[in-house]
Amino acid sequence: MLLPLLFAVLDSDDQSALIDRLKRRDPDALDELYKRYGKLVFSLIVRVVRDSGVAEDLTQETFLRVWNRVQAFDGERGKLGPWLLAIARNRSIDYLRSVDGRMSQSSLELSASEQPGLFVSMDEEVLNSDRGRKLKAAFENLSQNQRQVIELAYFEGLSQSEMAAKLNQPLGTVKTWTRAALKVLRESLGPESAL
Repeated sequence: MLLPLLFAVLDSDDQSALIDRLKRRDPDALDELYKRYGKLVFSLIVRVVRDSGVAEDLTQETFLRVWNRVQAFDGERGKLGPWLLAIARNRSIDYLRSVDGRMSQSSLELSASEQPGLFVSMDEEVLNSDRGRKLKAAFENLSQNQRQVIELAYFEGLSQSEMAAKLNQPLGTVKTWTRAALKVLRESLGPESAL
């Protein structure tokens, strides 16, 4: 699941025209943004909240927030994809920390057979691209522990202290795993990565 997220970060398409259209409140621009990132946003959210119904609502809220806050977005300081995914991730973590989220947090993680079709097909599309293969190779360089701390930090929003408690590991060990994981990803992805 981290591969599609990094794919969005490394997306090199010029998005300045799309950003301008969004700022002019062009509804077709919002449609284009959704077509480009809708599956990815939904996949990220469903991975965090583990409930496809909630993920649908949060996906809609994410795109609504982008629509309402795009005037503040500065394309010179960042890319549209990572900004959109940050909104989705933060909205998902806010949900988990809410009363509703805490009540549903005890639910089981979706098995592969229960994953929504959008999630499965989007993963396949990304992994078949050249960039996807590069990202997959980068993640294959991570140890299981390194992969686990990256996923806990990103999808559950856990601090290193919280990860240490959840994994029943010393804080120093978790910090070492995290630093090592980021180093491996930086080296594998090269200077184009923003890690």
